[in-house]
Amino acid sequence: MAVIEIINERPKFQDPARLLNSVLAPLEKRCLIWLAHRMPRRVNSDHLTALALVAMLAAGLSYWLARVSAVGLILVIVCLAVNWFGDSLDGTLARVRQHQRPRYGFYVDHVVDAFGAAFLLGGLALSGYMHPYVALSLLSVYLMLCVEVFLATHCLGTFKMSFMKVGPTELRILLAVGNVALFFRPNVTLFGHAFRMFDIGGVIGAVGLLITLVISAVGNARALYEAEPIH
Repeated sequence: MAVIEIINERPKFQDPARLLNSVLAPLEKRCLIWLAHRMPRRVNSDHLTALALVAMLAAGLSYWLARVSAVGLILVIVCLAVNWFGDSLDGTLARVRQHQRPRYGFYVDHVVDAFGAAFLLGGLALSGYMHPYVALSLLSVYLMLCVEVFLATHCLGTFKMSFMKVGPTELRILLAVGNVALFFRPNVTLFGHAFRMFDIGGVIGAVGLLITLVISAVGNARALYEAEPIH
């Protein structure tokens, strides 16, 4: 009788190469390293990740507050800055301190990002500044793009963090600028009809993300096909 030996061995995880070529990436990297070297030892990367999530929840609640008070729009900008601090610095802090946890960090960071996007756009949907259907469309396309990026990361070993020189930091800045613009002109006239400014921006953003999704999916599928052609 043959004896079958089952070896329960954890597969080796290959940390994917990070590809970030956004406009602000070089300056941002230097800033984050500077901050990481000066962070108190009692603060670790998990604290920063939690801070980023709480900041996005607060941003969503601030948009809800903006329905009755414009102060909410200012609070959103503050929350976006806090989110940048936590979300961008957590990985840098782990690398500077040589405390990397590649699997844990990759998984938790992007689950937090998904919840953060839901909090933010959920708040926008309740704010009165963006139609709920526009917010839902924007969230849906964003999550679809995330799925494509994560699948490409697994299959190609490269984690692409920016498209067309635009990354998470640039998107936060664009949203903050949009919030300031809401103080002066919440509605715009297009083709003789009045629309909410954030509805126009949301539709443009959703279309842009959808185009990015298609281009990225086609390019990655082609690269994988060339690596594994039909013989």
